[in-house]
Amino acid sequence: MAGSVPEALLVGLGAIPGAWLRLKLVNHFEPMLPKKHWGTFFVNVVACFALGLVLALSETCSASTGIALLIGVGFLGSLSTFSTFAVELLNELRAGHVLAAAGLAMISIVAGVLAAATGYGLGAHG
Repeated sequence: MAGSVPEALLVGLGAIPGAWLRLKLVNHFEPMLPKKHWGTFFVNVVACFALGLVLALSETCSASTGIALLIGVGFLGSLSTFSTFAVELLNELRAGHVLAAAGLAMISIVAGVLAAATGYGLGAHG
């Protein structure tokens, strides 16, 4: 049954460490990077790679629904952050950095898709 309590628990159990890891990674890399949005970029690309890998592995696993909920939706869903990405783009636009915002948007989308494809390829052929 969709939306059952066990499914919600799997998502929640995955989300807690995913959100914590995102916080730690972004805060760790923030002082080393010229702009805060590169920390968000990094965690989003890592999450895209991992989600591609999970997708490929779940296609051959009998426990794929539980894995997808725990790791895919819970952990990786909270590790990645589209809303922060959107606000960081908005901040660049508000500061008048139109080209920087466009570049960040393009590189984020391309890198995310390439990372997901790489993860999927490794999982499907690994």
